[in-house]
Amino acid sequence: MTDYDVVVIGGGHNGLVCATYLAKAGNKVAVLEARDTLGGCASTREFTPGFKVSDCAQWLHQLAPQIIKDLQLEQHGLAYSARNLPTVALDQDGSHLTLTGDVVNGPGISSSDQAAYKTFHQKMLKYATLLRKAYQRRPPKLIDSNWTDRLTLVKLGLGMKFMGRDDMSDFMRIILINIYDLMKESFDNPLLQGAVSVDAVLGTTMGPRSPNTVFTYLHRLVGATYGYEGVSQVAGGMGMIGQALASSAQNQGVDIRTAAKVASINLKGSCVAGVTLENGECVTTPLVISNADPVTTFTNLLGLQNMETGMARRVSQIRNNSGTAKLHLALNGLPQFTRLTDEQLGHRLIIAPDMNYIERAFNPIKYQECCSAPVLDISISSVNDPTLTSPGKHVLSALVQYAPYSPIGGWHQHKQAFTDVVIDRISQYAPGLRTQIVASELCTPADLEQNYGMTGGQWHHGELAMDQVLMMRPFPGCSQYASAVDGLYLCGAGAHPGGGVMGLAGSNAAAEVIKRGKKA
Repeated sequence: MTDYDVVVIGGGHNGLVCATYLAKAGNKVAVLEARDTLGGCASTREFTPGFKVSDCAQWLHQLAPQIIKDLQLEQHGLAYSARNLPTVALDQDGSHLTLTGDVVNGPGISSSDQAAYKTFHQKMLKYATLLRKAYQRRPPKLIDSNWTDRLTLVKLGLGMKFMGRDDMSDFMRIILINIYDLMKESFDNPLLQGAVSVDAVLGTTMGPRSPNTVFTYLHRLVGATYGYEGVSQVAGGMGMIGQALASSAQNQGVDIRTAAKVASINLKGSCVAGVTLENGECVTTPLVISNADPVTTFTNLLGLQNMETGMARRVSQIRNNSGTAKLHLALNGLPQFTRLTDEQLGHRLIIAPDMNYIERAFNPIKYQECCSAPVLDISISSVNDPTLTSPGKHVLSALVQYAPYSPIGGWHQHKQAFTDVVIDRISQYAPGLRTQIVASELCTPADLEQNYGMTGGQWHHGELAMDQVLMMRPFPGCSQYASAVDGLYLCGAGAHPGGGVMGLAGSNAAAEVIKRGKKA
């Protein structure tokens, strides 16, 4: 007897999205989550008594509006404490730049750079719109394609053609170059160049001069094509996304189990037969959809011995390097940044004075060393959401670029010193910060791997590079959510279109399963 039509491994946002769409289509679905909480990297945690933080992802700026509507997430509790927040590129002397949509302002910005930024942003939106259209459906195969794949390729080709000859030619020129060269030819202001470059390297082990960084910038900009003019902050922390998704899923009849870690995917012959939990319990199903990263799915859960040799080799070649850490600070008062108003303290704050600064921060990670002056993406979330702390208290979180996965000598030798480096860097913009710190915590890439089960601490579940995106994601032969094992699918960030709190990998995977008529 079959327990479920479908079992989804992992209750991250993509897994919950996938499960809900499948349940709406009439399937009996279970979600098995290893952790005690749902949402995956979209999580809220009390990291020290009285101080709650968005533990990994900290901004919402890519979640597809169609998913919000289809799953009625706002009716299930998704709310915002702030929407479309500007990005403030911090200057140590107080001459900050503010970026909102296609507008940039600040005392050090020239009128020519303001006009150039508007033109640049509008052109990049055209390219990101083309990318979004590719993201909203399964990627086409380049060989052995069917009419659906051919139609997808035709639509992408027409989308490029309709951009016009000049824009199409420029798109083909810049897509494979680095963000450094693009910034140098676009703007004169170093602070503006640095601020844009941050969005090209965040979550990667690439610097501004690295190839693929224009693509990673456009990947992040996809959210702007949905109408996000800036980042948004979820009321109650990012974990409320997971709660809203879980509520929506349960409303459709999805059986959700937490603290239910899957130990293995079971086979009967060459077909999926179910899963076994760590406690020894077996759950039978003809269809398993994994929200875990591809390396975890195929190496740890399925076992490479159960795969064809060539495919096993491709799994072993997936690059999962991460250069991002996360710092949390509990503060006994509101920090004071030089020449920032209290309102601006609730905006997205960036420390990246210029592109050479970012490149210097990147260089040490190539040798598994910590940098001495990191790039920072800062959120003082309690400014917009006082429910995260008690009155008068505040929390500051910062995404830190760059931190090696395994520094020479191990993190036990470096964690406190690197924590001090990060705090000292923020303090150069916020004098007196150290005197306000009640508690601190640095989550390294290795910690993120341990806490969230993502190989290498890589939140994209595999680097976003031209040989690991679109019809190449996660690898040839497994690019349309279905694997070579009958009944095993992927729905996480390691599948098309990649990471970020989008939900598209989950919704696309569900659509593919439904189209193939996989209901048991």
